[in-house]
Amino acid sequence: MSVNVAVVGVGAMGEAIVRGLLASGWEPHSVAALVRTADRASELAESLGIEAATDAAQAIPGASVVVIAVKPKDVESVLTVISDHLEADAVVLSVAAGVTVAAIESVLVDRAVVRSMPNTPAIVGEGVAGAAVGHHTTEAQLERAISVLEAVGVVEVLDETVLDAVTAVSGTGPAYVFLLAEALIEAAIREGMSRRVAETFVHQTIRGAGHLLTETGVGAPRLRSQVTSPGGTTAAAVHVLEERGFRALVEDAVRAAAKRSRELGSVD
Repeated sequence: MSVNVAVVGVGAMGEAIVRGLLASGWEPHSVAALVRTADRASELAESLGIEAATDAAQAIPGASVVVIAVKPKDVESVLTVISDHLEADAVVLSVAAGVTVAAIESVLVDRAVVRSMPNTPAIVGEGVAGAAVGHHTTEAQLERAISVLEAVGVVEVLDETVLDAVTAVSGTGPAYVFLLAEALIEAAIREGMSRRVAETFVHQTIRGAGHLLTETGVGAPRLRSQVTSPGGTTAAAVHVLEERGFRALVEDAVRAAAKRSRELGSVD
């Protein structure tokens, strides 16, 4: 399915979605962007070949899916600006962290709304997103919103009550992986590797482990046990991680991110 899409706010997530759509086959003429500055509009038009504007009247009409990818505190004002330019059957797909369906529907009365949280691997078509459906959204409108999200990764339709957890696990999750990569690279350098070699080994190790996890269907606990021979090098490393509270630290980090997601959604 290919539909006309307008992305409002092309920061990290908005640009990930735009680039993901184009990489998955969306034609540039079917993707528009609404941004704050003329310089940013020119940059996007030149680099991606899409229509980009600072005026909602230019970017929004004709779009059957309108993606809201601005900061949570700006969502209400942005919705007010675009409301008069939405097509009658358009679905508003919000990817603003923490902002609830109810908050969006309070501004866009009787409009189709889908709340989602994708993540930045959408840039390379490897994203994952949870999606919650608004009260006035038809099955056809939901399918349209999902078609946009599926263009950049895997989608699960979920109850809205778990979307803050989705934000904390997958929306924020790439940062956890990148932080781990940074730490492994620095540790490898201290053990005598050059930075180039350390980056090669760490990047490919993370890539390979990810493929093992997603393509074998074996599951994380078993995969971990397969590489953790009793008395071996992995066992020594895992012992240090467990002893120093690795699991509890990850749980605390996810809890903090989910809490912050809820706080962002309640910003007046």
